Amino acid sequence: MVNTTSIEEIFEAFNSLRVLIVGDVMLDSYVWGRVDRISPEAPVPVVTVQRRELRLGGAGNVILNVQALGAEPIICSVIGTDEPGDRLINQLEEHGLNCDGLIRSDSRITTIKERIMAGSQQVVRVDTETDTYITEAERNLLIDKAKELIPRCQVVIFQDYDKGVLSAEAIAEITAFANAQGVPTVVDPKKRNFLAYNHTTLFKPNLKELKEGLKIDFDVTKVEEFQAAVDQLKARMNLKGALITLSERGVFIDFQNEIHRFPAHIRQISDVSGAGDTVISVAACCVALGLPPGFIAGLSNLAGGLVCESLGVVPIDKNRLKQEAIQEKLL
Repeated sequence: MVNTTSIEEIFEAFNSLRVLIVGDVMLDSYVWGRVDRISPEAPVPVVTVQRRELRLGGAGNVILNVQALGAEPIICSVIGTDEPGDRLINQLEEHGLNCDGLIRSDSRITTIKERIMAGSQQVVRVDTETDTYITEAERNLLIDKAKELIPRCQVVIFQDYDKGVLSAEAIAEITAFANAQGVPTVVDPKKRNFLAYNHTTLFKPNLKELKEGLKIDFDVTKVEEFQAAVDQLKARMNLKGALITLSERGVFIDFQNEIHRFPAHIRQISDVSGAGDTVISVAACCVALGLPPGFIAGLSNLAGGLVCESLGVVPIDKNRLKQEAIQEKLL
């Protein structure tokens, strides 16, 4: 627990954090162009390329958000020994990021999500990827690497995209080690491993993931029904807390015997892509500092809305977030 008396001190304290991100890191590729005609070969637009851009994707967006908050992110993942893997490492190094936790695999391809853009409109997305689990030997390397890095970190983020880096065995072993070290774990789950994150500190599904993960349906507008679902989630997985993102309805947190719900802020929404990555990054840094549940949810809610004002996946603007937090009197 960090003793803080102001939002300014909290944002300054972010700079002292080291955050371990375990999960699926990938490349986002953008091809930007214009459309002037339809192809004579098929009824599809012809995109004349004007520029190309590579960005960090998947867990890489969480890395960039953590870095934007002033903390030091360390990625722990498995990527291929292929050319896209080399380009991914180049992207990390260009951002001055720590690659100590990366494991290269001869038997695995590096995930690339390529978006073909005409102006601001996405025409098509092409994914080159595998979602098979990493091998047992690679899983053991991943676990050993995480155990090596955790004692130097103040929080662990599990960033799961169902691409096979994280498995029930790896999740259980890394979580148990982090708990033994007194390092909190914050989770952004996906469907395949949803129920594997037992004994974690803060679990952050969205509303759809909550319903699908527990295989239940409920009316989110009915307080009793929604709370019963959250209670079921926490009890079933022995969670210390849950942070549920509710899209246009805001966020909900049940953590440390406190329950808070924050409505979404009215904004000019340009793109919701990456908002969940921003929420988990802010929440994890707040958990690392031992901040109150209401502040964790309130600041995460602000951050998720802020990035939706920008087109494309972009990390949070720390100064804008701080000013909004002050204006909203979150503390």
